[in-house]
Amino acid sequence: MKKQITTHSPQETKALAHSIALLLSEGSVITLSGDLGAGKTTFTQGLAKGLEIQKMVSSPTFTIMKMYNGRLKLTHIDAYRLEGLHQDLGFEELIGTQGVCVIEWPEYIKELLPQDYLEITLTRLDEDDRLIELIAHGSTYTQILEKLL
Repeated sequence: MKKQITTHSPQETKALAHSIALLLSEGSVITLSGDLGAGKTTFTQGLAKGLEIQKMVSSPTFTIMKMYNGRLKLTHIDAYRLEGLHQDLGFEELIGTQGVCVIEWPEYIKELLPQDYLEITLTRLDEDDRLIELIAHGSTYTQILEKLL
């Protein structure tokens, strides 16, 4: 199943993510794709709020991974710097096993993705507007998309 939603402000992008977070459960996996400045971190901030995370969420670009505690633990991975890296970093132990895992630039670690996950692509239309495409991989995520809007 696939849905496309246009948001018209960072607040609307966060609100959409917040709505999705309320539907997630232990082991949920979300991939985020989009150019720099498309809103991946903004989306993750809204997701974190929906997971009742109090700490400010920032991009894990330079640290590769950040973890936050809330209603569910949030693991936020930025795989951009992992392109061509062929060593075991232990991500397979985190992805789809505990809390919610958000993966930016998932194409660099696609072999680690589970069969079921929610694929999200953000496209910057202008300063504030974003086209957000959501693709469900698996019945759990199809049910989540059916409940949205």
